Amino acid sequence: MSNQAQQDELLKELESMKYDEWLPAESKLVKVCLGLGIALIVILVFISRTFFQ
Repeated sequence: MSNQAQQDELLKELESMKYDEWLPAESKLVKVCLGLGIALIVILVFISRTFFQ
């Protein structure tokens, strides 16, 4: 198969896939993980500036 034919087949496959909405639990999990990540970065920056200057 040529590269163009593979791309065309991939595009057809992607267009035929149905879109699934996120579940509320997934949205909550993403928000909690982002919040935890941001909080940990803030804590690490504070510790770094306080104790390692």
